[in-house]
Amino acid sequence: MEVICLEDAAFYSLVEQVVQRLKETHGQTQDKWITDDEAMQLLNIKSKTTLQKFRDEGKIRYSQPQKKIILYDRDSISAFLESNVKETF
Repeated sequence: MEVICLEDAAFYSLVEQVVQRLKETHGQTQDKWITDDEAMQLLNIKSKTTLQKFRDEGKIRYSQPQKKIILYDRDSISAFLESNVKETF
């Protein structure tokens, strides 16, 4: 049995390459429009009322293709989270 030792940087670089190759070969891409449950998970909130508040205040983009179907823009949620980042000291 052989033991292979890698430095931290080399190991993480290898892992990133494997993940990237898996995404390319399996064609997995994230959907641009996500459901309310997925949006709440990304925002780490539990209340649909809070999600509606973000929507009503124009903090996140949404699409309403039918009366009871509301989809949220994944990119706008990421932008909203990035705009609220507090830098470290």
